Amino acid sequence: MLCRPAAYSGRVFSFLLTLGIATLGGYLFSLAHVPLAWTIGAMVSTTVLVWIRPVMLPRATRPLAMIVLGTSFGLGFSAPVLVAVLAALPIIMTAGTLIVVVGLCLTPLFARLAKLDRKSAYFCTVPGGIAVMPVLAERAGAQIAPVVFAQTIRMVMVVLTIPPAVALFGSVRDDSIFRPDLPPIDWSNLVLLFGFTIGGALLLLRLKAANPWLIGPLICSMSITALWQAPTGFPPWLVNVAQIGMGAGLGVRLTRRFLFTSGRLAVASLVSTGILLVVLTTGAVVLSVISGLPSEAVILGLAPGGTPEMVVTAATLHIGVPLVLGFHIVRMLINNLLIGPIWSVAKRLGFDI
Repeated sequence: MLCRPAAYSGRVFSFLLTLGIATLGGYLFSLAHVPLAWTIGAMVSTTVLVWIRPVMLPRATRPLAMIVLGTSFGLGFSAPVLVAVLAALPIIMTAGTLIVVVGLCLTPLFARLAKLDRKSAYFCTVPGGIAVMPVLAERAGAQIAPVVFAQTIRMVMVVLTIPPAVALFGSVRDDSIFRPDLPPIDWSNLVLLFGFTIGGALLLLRLKAANPWLIGPLICSMSITALWQAPTGFPPWLVNVAQIGMGAGLGVRLTRRFLFTSGRLAVASLVSTGILLVVLTTGAVVLSVISGLPSEAVILGLAPGGTPEMVVTAATLHIGVPLVLGFHIVRMLINNLLIGPIWSVAKRLGFDI
């Protein structure tokens, strides 16, 4: 009993140290004008820290970050923007289907490199995020640990490559319909908005939806904005705080034990992600030419990374956030509704042999 105060103070110190190092890393990367600076900086600095000493990050860190980001993302969906995104739906659905097909085609290679069964390899190769794919894999009876590992490695690779590449090679294009102006910040409305979005997150959590902390707030914020108007602007510093939580949440996963658990699995994850990046970036350029949509937005929309990371990148680089988000929303719907049935069809065709 006497040890509990000391143990508690130790956890508090570890948490404050982790948060401080993550914040410092994000700040230093922001000074260097790195895209997605607060996420990448927090992730890199936390990874360094976790290799030196034990770290502590409360479980609520990432959910809270997702609530903040989901709330902010939805404020860009005014009625005209929603109509414009819906007009691009054929291209968006084509992109979502392409992602699953490419992941399915990479399944045999991943299974061979990692010496893994093809069902588990399928959930490793299809980009769906750290929060969603392990849940879907568990429902399908696949191995969960390899899926978590592969999706994490992919997320890290995409975060470290896509935002800098888009910033370096992309050209800023004024697509005003996808970049609506927000009103000034109204703090009372912002508090009320968070009340609604947190309620939405808790409702989806109760319904056992995948990734409720992002989807619930996003739906609530988007609905209010589309039906009426954006009730408030959103403080940029709050998005940066959410980025720190998101980056630190990734960084604390990258321990020595995690990274060196399986050399074969690591190689399979790196190779498959590299192929995904090349194929999907090429596909994004082709779809952009066909549709006339801005190539930077389509590249971020097809990038095999997580929704919050790619949408924050779009916001940072002044690329149409609602359009990028539209790609990722459709991908999430495809993942939740069709990933399992697609595997069932592939299995009947002998794909799991």
